[in-house]
Amino acid sequence: MLEVENLHAYYGKSHVLQGVNFTVGEGEIVCLLGRNGSGRSTTAKAIMGLVQATGSVRWCGQPLLGKPPHDIAQLGLGYVPENRDVFPRLTVHQNLVLGQKHPGAHARWTFDDMYGLFPSLRERQHVLAGVLSGGEQQMLTLCRTLMGEPDLILIDEPTEGLAPQLVEQVAGFLQTLQRQRVSILLIEQKLTMALDISDRVLVMGHGQVVFNGTPTTFAAQPDVRREWLEI
Repeated sequence: MLEVENLHAYYGKSHVLQGVNFTVGEGEIVCLLGRNGSGRSTTAKAIMGLVQATGSVRWCGQPLLGKPPHDIAQLGLGYVPENRDVFPRLTVHQNLVLGQKHPGAHARWTFDDMYGLFPSLRERQHVLAGVLSGGEQQMLTLCRTLMGEPDLILIDEPTEGLAPQLVEQVAGFLQTLQRQRVSILLIEQKLTMALDISDRVLVMGHGQVVFNGTPTTFAAQPDVRREWLEI
């Protein structure tokens, strides 16, 4: 579904992405690993049209580079940024309303679906998003993105700063999406969780993909982990 070929991106004179290549198939969870500064977040932003990039990004055969982010979202891509970006002066429910793509009977995901996935959001649906805990804001951002009915979600560090119980909830959420044939590009630091739920692992280093394989293959190559992930 998603095909990234020879992707380059810059911040000013800094050449961040230096020829990134990978694919994400239908219903596949692909985890993007790497040290801070390796280009993982920039890859997601380039796909979503948030940074200027060259090369080729195709979604179901359609080129994305050069399109504005709102057009890319309308094509079926969702993005959950690392900083969560809730609307702090709106309630939980109002944040979800803003994420809706097709209000009404034809919606693929409903408010009840979201509250079923994360029951604590149901309890706090009339609370301002700005007073939620970090974990609750992360749940809200995931659900708001899902209300846009994406077929592919790019998720940047969803478990950063979360307690172990919430990490398990997020992992279960991602697996629920996969069962619904939603594809996921997951940027993650928690290696155990990432390997448990991913179909394929990509490792980035110096702005390039330096490893592409299954979690089993990755586990059998400790040199990859030592060279590109360990500090």
